[in-house]
Amino acid sequence: MTDDRPVDIRDTDPESYWETFAEKWTSLLTYRYLGRQWDSLDTGVEGAFMTLRHDMRNELGGIMAAPLCVASPECGGFNDDEVVPNPLIASMQILDPAPDVSRLMILPDNLHTGRRLGFSRALVVDAANPSRVVAISTGVGLSLGPAPEGYEKIENPPIDVVDSPDLPPLHQVFGATRQSCGVWTLPALTAELASPDAALHIGPQHVTLEAAATDLAETAAGRPLQVTDWYVMFTSRGTAGPFRTEGECFPGVNGTWGARVNLIDDGNNERVVSTCAAMFR
Repeated sequence: MTDDRPVDIRDTDPESYWETFAEKWTSLLTYRYLGRQWDSLDTGVEGAFMTLRHDMRNELGGIMAAPLCVASPECGGFNDDEVVPNPLIASMQILDPAPDVSRLMILPDNLHTGRRLGFSRALVVDAANPSRVVAISTGVGLSLGPAPEGYEKIENPPIDVVDSPDLPPLHQVFGATRQSCGVWTLPALTAELASPDAALHIGPQHVTLEAAATDLAETAAGRPLQVTDWYVMFTSRGTAGPFRTEGECFPGVNGTWGARVNLIDDGNNERVVSTCAAMFR
């Protein structure tokens, strides 16, 4: 991981805006490592897809929430080629843990995109069998301001992560470290973990929140669990770091467990950056 501090693309000279965006987009760890492909931004892609690997699954072999939310980020219909988008709410109901699914396809449905706020939803399905719905995604996005004209789709480098049972867990790749049960930390913000607007990207947020929520629920249950419902509110921009989580867990009925976790920017007056609510079985 790099040591450089990210620069907000909104402060970039309009003449070099898209060159800067391409550099940020291709270096951003979230998409470079998890391998989401999106036809509105990437060349040579028709549709929206993500290939699943062992490191995107839990101990039971079921799909994790974080990769699903990266595959379907729910920006309310706002795209990077038109504005600087900022997700506000991400909600994911997992219907099928999909242990035998190798590739996801996202079927977006933008409900309403206004001047500042947008509302969207999507179905996340098995790319080989689109009638098989893996998850239902909904969310709200915000426009941080317009982008200049002249966007050209980006030639992303090939994804060089080879699927293997020996792949490190996602939290390790993103730099999240367990301090105690439910308390996980991320280091100070770097360009590799930052969105174009120089704030902590949704990828490391989802990964770290899920690690902390799963830790709490599985410790309480004493066994591996499958996340079935995942809800995150992005309450403020994470601009400094280091970041840490704090959360709690609640027993439900019929083998269910609930957890809620805050992600806190310790380098910016302990501001809550995001908060999640999760249900496990």
